[in-house]
Amino acid sequence: MTLVVGRGTGPAHGTTPARPVRLPAWPVAALLAAYPLWWALGLGVLIFPVLAVPMTVLLVRRRAAGRRLRLPPGALWWVLFLAAVVISLAALGADPAGTVADRGTSRLLAALFKLGMYLSLTVLLLYAGNLTDAELPRSRLVRLLGGLFVVTVAGGLLGMLAGRFQFTSPVEWLLPDDIRANGFVQSLVHPYAAQIMNLVGGDRPRPAAPWGYTNTWGNNFCLLIGWFVVAMFAQPARGLRDRVFAVVVLALSLLPAIFSLNRGLWIGLGVLAAYVALRFVLAGRLWILGAVAVAAVGLIIALVATPLGDVVEARLDNGKSNGVRSFLVERALDGFVDSPVIGYGGTRNTAGGRNSITVGERADCGRCGNFTVGGNGQLWQVLYSHGAVGTLGYLGFFTYGLWRFRRDRTAIGIAGSAAIVTSFSAMLWYNALVTPLAFIFLAYALLWRNETEGRP
Repeated sequence: MTLVVGRGTGPAHGTTPARPVRLPAWPVAALLAAYPLWWALGLGVLIFPVLAVPMTVLLVRRRAAGRRLRLPPGALWWVLFLAAVVISLAALGADPAGTVADRGTSRLLAALFKLGMYLSLTVLLLYAGNLTDAELPRSRLVRLLGGLFVVTVAGGLLGMLAGRFQFTSPVEWLLPDDIRANGFVQSLVHPYAAQIMNLVGGDRPRPAAPWGYTNTWGNNFCLLIGWFVVAMFAQPARGLRDRVFAVVVLALSLLPAIFSLNRGLWIGLGVLAAYVALRFVLAGRLWILGAVAVAAVGLIIALVATPLGDVVEARLDNGKSNGVRSFLVERALDGFVDSPVIGYGGTRNTAGGRNSITVGERADCGRCGNFTVGGNGQLWQVLYSHGAVGTLGYLGFFTYGLWRFRRDRTAIGIAGSAAIVTSFSAMLWYNALVTPLAFIFLAYALLWRNETEGRP
């Protein structure tokens, strides 16, 4: 059963019954529907802690009025993870072998930023899960997530066609020059369409808008496409015009998905398709095999008959990041062995590069050496930063959710569990903070509400 906290719903003896305290939908709706606006203003992921404040106030008001506050299934696993994040802060002063030495206080701000984001997203999960269909219908939440897939595709096309498009946001204008020039701050408040990288010969734009990084763009693409399909094909009152629009969007999405040169995205889409097909087959809906075959044939034709195939072939032949990723995985595992229980509280920069400690970042080669251990995948970051305890809590929460909701065969049930499954594959090469974890949590909230409110 779902855990609940707070007082009962009945009035105390001799008192006037309290009016029901409804949770308004606007914090979640504003977060999702207006995300392009937040990005353009320079708020981006900063909007999550901003909106976590009214969400917390509204949850506290509901509990104070005697309404129960439900906790998500498996909540103790997530509490274990958060506890590990806090406890591991004590290890920020440690300098693991092969990393750049620094003071723990210098690492504290970044660690507290991540902790704050984890707490903000936890509030989002609680808020979205405690909403009812009278307050925010599940169908509307699905449409909001599906709408963000359209935004992701639009951002991808912008990155392809105007890869060097960028501008100074209002928030950025308000910052002092020395803070504004900081690279991390730039990644938070400076909107740009794409990251310019040399992966297949020559600098090329890789779509990033409105998610900040190409890898985050690819991660969110995988997490949101299922909700777009559910919104456009599995919900009632969708006419022919909507279906045609959906087909056009899905077809157009192939362009930035391929031109992003994002192998993790390609793998994630394969995992997504395989999982959904398996769920349909287990439910006796064998027609899905034909649909997958048709889609596969269409993709092959597109790759053979258009320049898209050349792009894919060039990317597969140029795995420039493979060596760096292997190097960082080794460093993360070495660090885990040295501090297996609580980790180091955060990431570290390597002393030099793969071949020599003398190879480091410099003005003419910003990507040389000094790589971030834990920056190449959520699994490696959690292992390195928060040890076995944090990893057990993180994986335990989502694994429990998959098991708990395994019998939900609705469109929401399959899409929600598919999002969690793809996040497991993505954690090998993508970091989840901030927006990917937010979308995983919202998938969890929809699965949870399907269980408590009845499957639509």
